[in-house]
Amino acid sequence: MANSSGLNRTGVLSRVTVAAITAALVGTTTAAVAAEAPVAPRAAKPSTTASVTADAGTAAASVEGELRFLNGVSGSTLYWYEPNGSGGFEARNYATNTWGSVKNAQQADNDVDGIADDVWIWYTNGTMAYAAGESETSDFTTVGSGWNIYSKVISPGQLGGGTGADLIARDSSGVLWIYLGYGNGKVTSRYKVGGGWNAYNQIAGVGDLSGDGKADIVARDGSGVLWLYKGTGDYKAPFTGRTKIGGGWGIYNSLVGIGDLDWDGLSDLLARDTSGKLYRYSGTGNAAAPFKPRAVIGTSGWNTYRLMF
Repeated sequence: MANSSGLNRTGVLSRVTVAAITAALVGTTTAAVAAEAPVAPRAAKPSTTASVTADAGTAAASVEGELRFLNGVSGSTLYWYEPNGSGGFEARNYATNTWGSVKNAQQADNDVDGIADDVWIWYTNGTMAYAAGESETSDFTTVGSGWNIYSKVISPGQLGGGTGADLIARDSSGVLWIYLGYGNGKVTSRYKVGGGWNAYNQIAGVGDLSGDGKADIVARDGSGVLWLYKGTGDYKAPFTGRTKIGGGWGIYNSLVGIGDLDWDGLSDLLARDTSGKLYRYSGTGNAAAPFKPRAVIGTSGWNTYRLMF
């Protein structure tokens, strides 16, 4: 992707993403607590196969070169960083100071236009909410309550073959579940992926890391080894068996899928070390070696954020 094209797209991203996040954060969650729990959600299964199985072209468009801001939360204050077109970020911008009750959040590109302008917000009381970035009314909806049964919830992109971004969630026993997204923030009933995921202390991914047009994830184990799980596009078995990327990743306290930060059409990864430095691992599109050598894009201060997404 050329820089001029990327700059035009970030102008759109700046408007819609900040609007969505700000709208979401000023909402209250008092009435949302009584909503459905994820253990038995009432959301219906997609009524057509098209909502679960997309054509290859649509699926590829949802994971290649996705453009994202980086958001960071320090205490109750949310800041956002615009990509600078050179693989890093512009100076930070203030968004809101209403994030004290937010446990985590995830961006999504639910209209499949290559821009992550929607956001799921996971509150400390267990409520999951959603804000649509391109809605003229900045729609803010409740997904459900009871999400505190999970120790990790992320949205790596579209995993199940549909056009909307999906969620994966790990429960306290180490079982991983997938929720298929409808494309409007609502999700289906959960499907079991498998057990043993408590072996990992970091799980991340946004987009295609292996070059096959399907969204993938990476997971780091307790010994600091990073593993690649290639996506299959099948919600019944969304990942292949793991392949080893390499050791030494234990020096990082946060891994964040950032989409295409360096604007080369490939998905990248951010890593923050314990001293507060921020690194970019540019994607290669090669499953055997999915990342280029790291590049420092922030020399200090990034440990101020209790969460980044």
